[in-house]
Amino acid sequence: MRAVALIPAAGMGKRMGKRMGAGMNKQYLLLDGRPILAHTLEIFEEASFVDDIYVVIPQAEIAFCREQVVEKYGFTKVRDVIAGGSERQYSVLNGIRALSGYREDDVVIIHDGVRPFIPTKILKHSIEVASQYDGALVAVPAKDTVKTVEAGVVTGTPPRENIWLAQTPQSFRHGIISAAHEIAAAEGFLGTDDASLVERMGRQVHVVMGDYRNIKITTPEDMLLAETFLKK
Repeated sequence: MRAVALIPAAGMGKRMGKRMGAGMNKQYLLLDGRPILAHTLEIFEEASFVDDIYVVIPQAEIAFCREQVVEKYGFTKVRDVIAGGSERQYSVLNGIRALSGYREDDVVIIHDGVRPFIPTKILKHSIEVASQYDGALVAVPAKDTVKTVEAGVVTGTPPRENIWLAQTPQSFRHGIISAAHEIAAAEGFLGTDDASLVERMGRQVHVVMGDYRNIKITTPEDMLLAETFLKK
């Protein structure tokens, strides 16, 4: 069994505001002197149980990403930099289609390019669970009470013990996640994450306990938090 990481990093960073440089997407913002994406890739590069890495970014950034991230920081496991799509789901689909040479039982680890704090032990556990079951979703229990709301009015209060906050990585065997994405594309279904595409096939996705520090950097406040994590 091989483990291949698919890193979608095609976000435009619209919520980052003034922290963004002119023409710069959030994955290239500097965190402790290096791009956020470089911090994320380093985790997979150094994980002995990850064999290959594929990065998915906007078409216009492919040369820049190769030169300023992959080559500059010496990420030898990166096999290709792939053009993304208009939505994250389409970007992941493009990445999965580039993995045609892998076996159905190889594990595909899908991880956000702007989540640079995933602990290695959680990453490994995610792969192990995905190799045994239909999929592995890294998530953490909700700390706050959750409300369902319609037109500004509360319509319900789901039991908090049943509410988990999805993170990445989300890991699946290649045959399962490939089928899930192709079916969704054929039916015009746009899900909220990769696990939701597997769930709608009637498959069971198992939860792997995540880490509250495994944040997705999308706002200036997230950058401040990330800088604090690095200092500690």
